[in-house]
Amino acid sequence: MRIKSKKDDGFSFAETIAVLAIMLILTAGVGFSAAGYVQKARRLSAESQIEVYRLALQSYYLDCGSYPTDEQGLEALWEKPVLYPVPSGWNGPYVDKEIQKDPWGNDFVYSTRRNRKLPFTVVSFGSDGFEGGDGDAEDIVSWK
Repeated sequence: MRIKSKKDDGFSFAETIAVLAIMLILTAGVGFSAAGYVQKARRLSAESQIEVYRLALQSYYLDCGSYPTDEQGLEALWEKPVLYPVPSGWNGPYVDKEIQKDPWGNDFVYSTRRNRKLPFTVVSFGSDGFEGGDGDAEDIVSWK
């Protein structure tokens, strides 16, 4: 019969470090893949919000006969504009809640002058908050 010594209890230091290293590698892998899903979710959220604003702007146009001016902005979908030209047929609000920021905390950019072929544009400048960019920083626009 073998007598158990204290050396046989538990894991050795090297085994413990190896297990911790493996756990760290697995956790990092999950973290990086989850970060990709978060960015994709933010992009989809911005696309959905732009679509809501695009449809609300169409309803505004049907009621008022014109789109809000750049100065009136998207806020004209929530509150009746007080800046000239004040729309006489305003029957809003045209959105369910106040105008929100994009998923990266930046304002959506509304313009009637940005693209001469379209009556208006609504843009989120993506994760960097600046026009242009690639990947997560790519602009999300109402016409695509």
